Amino acid sequence: MDLDAARRLRSAAADAAHETIVVLDFGAQYSQLIARRVRELGVHAVLAPSGAPDALDAPNLRGIILSGGPPSVYDDGAPQLPPGVLTAGVPVLGICYGMQLLGRALGGAVAPADGREYGRARARLCGQPHELFRGLPDDFDVWMSHGDTVTQVPPGFRALAHTPPDGLAAMGNDNGVAAVQFHPEVQHTPHGSAMLRNFALGMCGCRGDWTPASIVDDCAAQIRRQVGGGHVICGLSGGVDSAVTAALAARAVGNRLTAILVDTGLLREGEAAEVEAAFRGVLGDRLVIVDAAADFFQALAGVTDPEAKRKIIGERFVRTFERQAGAIPNADFLAQGTIYPDVIESGGTHGAADVIKSHHNVGGLPDDLEFELVEPLRGLFKDEVRALGEALGLPARLVWRQPFPGPGLAVRIVGEVTPAKAALLRQADTILRHEVSAAGLERELAQYFAVLPGVRTVGVMGDGRAYGELVALRAVTTDDFMTADWARIPFEVLARISTRIANEVPGVTRVVYDVTSKPPGTIEWE
Repeated sequence: MDLDAARRLRSAAADAAHETIVVLDFGAQYSQLIARRVRELGVHAVLAPSGAPDALDAPNLRGIILSGGPPSVYDDGAPQLPPGVLTAGVPVLGICYGMQLLGRALGGAVAPADGREYGRARARLCGQPHELFRGLPDDFDVWMSHGDTVTQVPPGFRALAHTPPDGLAAMGNDNGVAAVQFHPEVQHTPHGSAMLRNFALGMCGCRGDWTPASIVDDCAAQIRRQVGGGHVICGLSGGVDSAVTAALAARAVGNRLTAILVDTGLLREGEAAEVEAAFRGVLGDRLVIVDAAADFFQALAGVTDPEAKRKIIGERFVRTFERQAGAIPNADFLAQGTIYPDVIESGGTHGAADVIKSHHNVGGLPDDLEFELVEPLRGLFKDEVRALGEALGLPARLVWRQPFPGPGLAVRIVGEVTPAKAALLRQADTILRHEVSAAGLERELAQYFAVLPGVRTVGVMGDGRAYGELVALRAVTTDDFMTADWARIPFEVLARISTRIANEVPGVTRVVYDVTSKPPGTIEWE
């Protein structure tokens, strides 16, 4: 079937399913970013493992993108081009390794490059124009990361761009297949978004109607399908992810939702009251606040390993939910605010990623969990979740509040967690948040918080020797929380924060600022 005929059939058969572009993941570090960039164009994009037999079964499939990857296409055991890619009847875009896969599979040649290209390069368009580069200048910066190259384009293809002196930067044909050797998804390729737009909206013919409002409807419908006539328990942690999940569940199942805020003793100052103010009017007595601080501190006594702390907290949360659910008929479902970066850091969506840290609602749940999980945000990034919160009409102070991990202050206290340490850290964190707000920096910083590293240092207070706690400050800028840079907070603001913490928080003798990006560090300390 030719491409135009396939497109007409899909358009005629389109129903409630959004037009979808599938990103086949060949192990690239940027695979998630490709999907994210397509979503920013208003097109639904899903990431699927390249070897999954149902990877291309997405409803209303409109296009396929082949990601980069670390191997060479001619290595033994290297992932190869799935047979359905070229018979799906949709446009295909290969990126880096994806270009080499297409080149080799379609009769071209791939070989190690004479000079490997890493980092910034200059590409220049050549030959007959192609829709992928419509509206772009003749030459532009691109970001390269490869050691192999297509040395001969396949039959029916032509070179579309080169990098001096003779590197092949892009190739394509007139039947909906194009490929680039560089990475259009990264910010270092300034015209990359325009290329992806030309692919998604031009070559694939997508309408770009995947909006926050439509995502809200999709998520609510997903919850209704999964839950049926059952009752949903939703865990509220104080962060935006769980708040949006609760609002979605309320829209989906109405009075068959009970939201539970567990006050673990590890929340921020005023956290419980603020969440209650946002949801009491909507949920009434179906918002339950449980004071479980004593239980959590007892379970954490003597525990210093960060993974052990996360798992203990996850288990305590679930046991609390189970006790509350005992009085609610058909309360078989637990909704929680798992988002995409949580899944990736806890081992990935396809089982290929390293476990960086087990988020308590992903890798820290007990094996004997009695609930079926409801995770409507599992495939979304943080900024997408915020957009959903605004579409749902949540208060701005809740939508734009600082991200807060489910385990709370426990993962910002290095070593054993005690009530005294939590109280000290809570006070320092409150000062930090107040000064950031007073300086008008709230929207400029993606996340900021205080940490208690468990280091004691000598100080001088009142002309005498003091020996107290070190408090570390952490602030980052990021779009998707997969990577992050440390925030350049003005020195005068840092000075005010440091002075206030040292003067107002008993037992603190020193304040430091964390200037580590992600990678190599994670955003949270534990």
